[in-house]
Amino acid sequence: MPDRTDPLIGYQFALEVQGIISGYFTDISGIGSEQEVVEHKVTTPDGKDVIMKIPGRSKWGDITLKRGVTNALDCNAWRKMVEDGDIKGARKNGSIIAFDVKFTEIARWNFVNGWPSKYSFGNMSAGDSGVLTEELTIVHEGIVREK
Repeated sequence: MPDRTDPLIGYQFALEVQGIISGYFTDISGIGSEQEVVEHKVTTPDGKDVIMKIPGRSKWGDITLKRGVTNALDCNAWRKMVEDGDIKGARKNGSIIAFDVKFTEIARWNFVNGWPSKYSFGNMSAGDSGVLTEELTIVHEGIVREK
């Protein structure tokens, strides 16, 4: 089947902010959009009540990124801008990039005016041998798949 296209398999994901890679992540969720539905109630000329469903405002999901904790403090510093009240400075354009196992870019989603609304660590337990994880949630004003 020469026209067959196999599904993409994401191996590694990156967060790029203002053209600079800010980190690599193992889990990303929330990329997507939806339309609010406005119900418009009308009566037809023959007296039937009808509910018309009309597209309303677009809204986008919050992007949640997870990775193992490293000594990199870039995400923490970006969140600190919001905590310190510098919302204007914290709003940045960026991209979520998916790579395959050969580290070739296979997909890219560009977001507009994003800022970190949440930054947290996973559970920590001295008896646990698992990797420490951190989580960053980015809110934004729109996202488009470019590639």
